[in-house]
Amino acid sequence: MGDSPLISDPLEALEAARLAFDGADDLTMAVEEEFAILDPATLEMTPGYEPLAAAAAEVPGLVGMTAGELIRSEIEIKTGRCETFAEAAEAMARRRIDLVEVAAVQGYRLCAAGTHPWSRWQDQQVIDTPHYHIVESTLRYVAWRNNTFGLHVHVGIHGADRAIAVHRALRTVLPELLALSSTSPWLEGRYTYLHSTRTEIFTKFFPRCGIPDGFADWEEYADFVRFLVHTRSIREHTEIWWSVRPHQAYPTVETRICDGQPDFARSVALAGLQVALTADFARRYDAGETLPDHPARDLEENFWRAIRWGMSGELIDLELRKAMPAGERIERLLDRISATADDMGITRYLAPLRGPTLVQELIDPLEAGTDPRELWPAVVDRSERSAAEWLASGVEEER
Repeated sequence: MGDSPLISDPLEALEAARLAFDGADDLTMAVEEEFAILDPATLEMTPGYEPLAAAAAEVPGLVGMTAGELIRSEIEIKTGRCETFAEAAEAMARRRIDLVEVAAVQGYRLCAAGTHPWSRWQDQQVIDTPHYHIVESTLRYVAWRNNTFGLHVHVGIHGADRAIAVHRALRTVLPELLALSSTSPWLEGRYTYLHSTRTEIFTKFFPRCGIPDGFADWEEYADFVRFLVHTRSIREHTEIWWSVRPHQAYPTVETRICDGQPDFARSVALAGLQVALTADFARRYDAGETLPDHPARDLEENFWRAIRWGMSGELIDLELRKAMPAGERIERLLDRISATADDMGITRYLAPLRGPTLVQELIDPLEAGTDPRELWPAVVDRSERSAAEWLASGVEEER
């Protein structure tokens, strides 16, 4: 969810962010994946961040590329800034492979699904950092319950007003991205019948979370941040947890809606789709096109459909005001960004999006009453093996 900002005064940080966006390099990118740290014998979540992070810091490919999140049984890996998506995809694979190897040596296993099937939130420990002390002291129970794991994608956007226009447009495709990424049908030992339990736990519990309002320009966004600061609602910008947000520190537009992905090929595909969507909206803005902008009440209806039924239900095409099978809605989305994806070399990574989500694969056994504990080991195995399998398939060599 973020470290404390380098500039301690939130209003100074806000002004510095505007200047940074106005000087930003366009369409650079970075990807972050969050993993549960597991006991190898029981596959339950276990506190292991500190020794795992310390060991990772000794591995050349992981130096500066791991981060703590809210709980000690979680670790994040990041690609760092990349200039092309091919570079980002390869970095994702090598970071995951390296971290899995380090975890094994340290006596841990890792999994990248949106929630753990049965580990209790009451047993988790909050990480010891200044930022997360702020989060816990403010949110208490809300923070304690958030044992979730996601996939975050940053894309650099040149121009503060342009970044806000892209941010406003990306709001409209968050439900589609969520439906494509659903990997969390369980929590606390039960099949929840939700395709993304993570989203219900995180976005419906946390303040300033989920789908934000669309802002007209940077000044309207900045005015809202100033309001939050002046009313002592936040102490730093990282306390804004929207599912897509302008990230003041980098500067990027960060999309945060997706569940974590055990299957590495699908993680890459989702990251590629998010980069292509962001770039496509930026290009359309430059061409003078009107970008999509729908009211929150309409987006929330699609959001609920994605949480509950994922790719197995219907989504609404809000331009047409028409419900349609989720797969059909996704095909329309892929068609819309196809030229941009081709230009950026992303198209070849997107094929896994036409396959089933993890939840779709698990629906039959879950509906038949299979205990989630019986299904979990295969999900963990996939989280640890699939990046090496992806590299061995030669996808990253097709450049």
